[in-house]
Amino acid sequence: MQDQNFTTTLLVDQTPEEVFNAINNVRGWWSEEIEGSTNKLNDEFKYHYEDVHRCKIKLIEVIPNEKIVWLVMDNYFKFTKDETEWTGNKIIFEINEKNNKTQLQFTQQGLVPEYECYDICQNAWSNYIHNSLRNLISTGKGLPNGTGKPQTENEKKLSRK
Repeated sequence: MQDQNFTTTLLVDQTPEEVFNAINNVRGWWSEEIEGSTNKLNDEFKYHYEDVHRCKIKLIEVIPNEKIVWLVMDNYFKFTKDETEWTGNKIIFEINEKNNKTQLQFTQQGLVPEYECYDICQNAWSNYIHNSLRNLISTGKGLPNGTGKPQTENEKKLSRK
């Protein structure tokens, strides 16, 4: 059976160290509304987006310039029947050198098509990884929530629910 966890891959010119450092700068690409530390083993942080999404995350594996694994300890979605859908999921960032470039593979282990949030969440992660994180890696400036940027269509939909 094929792995159905959401996965997306990014290829950039920057070094594995630059990619690793950008991922750990969660406020720089995901949200400025992060509370807590986001870059060392056992660090815990809280994320929230308006009253629509909140979660608590712990870094359970950190291998410099190679891999970061987050564990979703708590999750709340306003827009799903099961408000805790992400709880227990692992969010995995794997960094490898490939053809003189750096490859980042992002996987949310547990985010599967059976989840009510799957379409919205995979679209949101794709945007964060391929736009915001890519920009942070390549230019030093991401597009996180809280920057006053125009909302994506997904964010508009979520805010209306």
